Amino acid sequence: MQTKQAITKKLDTSAAKAWNAIRNIDGLDRWFPIIGSCRVEGSGIGARREMALEQGGEIVDLIQDIDSEQKRLVYLRTVSPFPVTHYRGTVEVFDSYDGQAIVSWTIDFESKPEDSAGVAELVKNAISDGIDGMERELR
Repeated sequence: MQTKQAITKKLDTSAAKAWNAIRNIDGLDRWFPIIGSCRVEGSGIGARREMALEQGGEIVDLIQDIDSEQKRLVYLRTVSPFPVTHYRGTVEVFDSYDGQAIVSWTIDFESKPEDSAGVAELVKNAISDGIDGMERELR
C-alpha cells in the first residue's frame, strides 16, 4: 500500500539557517530523540547516512538530491527497521512572509495495508520531534 505522510511546521529561525542545517545531512542524532548516532559517508548526492536507533535497529539513507535553489533534499531509505518495502523522504524549506522558516517533510512509503497506519503515525511523531529538535538547536 502506497502512503504519503507530510509534516509541516513553522520554525522560529530563518529559512537560510534551517536549509543550511538540513543540507548538511548529519544532524539527525542531535534533533531526533530516537536516533542514537548518525554517521555520513561521502558528501552531496550519493552520500550515505547511517543511523543507529536508541532502542536498537539501523537506518541507512542514500541522498538522491540536494537542490539549494529550491531548498529541497531527497533521500531514499535503503535500510529500515520499519515494516516498509519502499521509503522516500523529501525535506523542503520555504521562506515565510515574516522571515521565518517553514519546513515541510514528506515521507512516501509502501507497506502492507495492515502496517500503513502504524508506520504513518510513527513517522509523523518522529519527524515532528526531529523538526522541534532542529528548531531548538538553531535558536
